[in-house]
Amino acid sequence: MIGSINSKIKNSQSLPPLLAQWRFKSYQIVFTNGCFDLIHLGHLHYLAEAKSLGDKLIVGVNSDASVQRLKGQHRPIKNQQTRLNLLAALQFVDAVILFEQDTPYELIKIVQPNILVKGGDWQPHQIVGSDIVLQSGGEVRSLQFIPGYSTSRYEQKIKES
Repeated sequence: MIGSINSKIKNSQSLPPLLAQWRFKSYQIVFTNGCFDLIHLGHLHYLAEAKSLGDKLIVGVNSDASVQRLKGQHRPIKNQQTRLNLLAALQFVDAVILFEQDTPYELIKIVQPNILVKGGDWQPHQIVGSDIVLQSGGEVRSLQFIPGYSTSRYEQKIKES
């Protein structure tokens, strides 16, 4: 069982051959990204909806250093290996890959997804990499945001207790 989870965790060497295989089979590739520090119901709905838009879902995950730069010294709560494994364990996630930069722009250049998605708190024109996807004839979507679910909110609740 752990082997099937680990097989979904990709790197810069293992991702391109997988992408080539999927493209050869004409799969619609969906890409999203985030920190995914404390996975909650909002994440699950969002990732399931993302998967429903295509055949394969790739999730780019911010590295620990990237999360710290974006969210502050107190984050991430869970280390990158834990976050990668938790996402890879989800049945609707086909591949996860870590990225070190603050944005997934360079990764999106490599993936060249058919569909790029982010949560509903992002407008399509604000989504990093939208220019890449739109230039290649792809689609950029902002998915439904479920109010009341955010890692920052849970973090604050933990601090207050």
